[in-house]
Amino acid sequence: MKKLCRYLSPLLIAALMLGSLPVVAAPAPASGMITTQDALAAQGAQSDRERIHDVLAREDVREQLVAQGVDPAEVEARVAALSDAEAAQMADRLDQMPAGASVVGALFAVFVILLVTDILGLTNVFPFTR
Repeated sequence: MKKLCRYLSPLLIAALMLGSLPVVAAPAPASGMITTQDALAAQGAQSDRERIHDVLAREDVREQLVAQGVDPAEVEARVAALSDAEAAQMADRLDQMPAGASVVGALFAVFVILLVTDILGLTNVFPFTR
């Protein structure tokens, strides 16, 4: 038994020491893998877009868009084309609106975004920007 302990003790000590060493950081993820931060950012961007779509799906918002001469289908396409940062900014503006406020603020934000993209030549919604 003493011989077994004499041979087994150094092996156990070495295994415990190797197990307690810090692990070297893994290399950068392969092209097929995404990081946790990327997954959370994508989820946040998707929830921002859903919030914008929920506001645009309301009947009073659609009526105001038609009254302004904007096609609701075009607005939906524009929202789908927004970058993640733009969608987050627009969702933040929706959060800053006071509860029970009219939709004028949201419509104004959509109008400004459409106007800016039209002036930049990215879209062709308003004929007066040419």
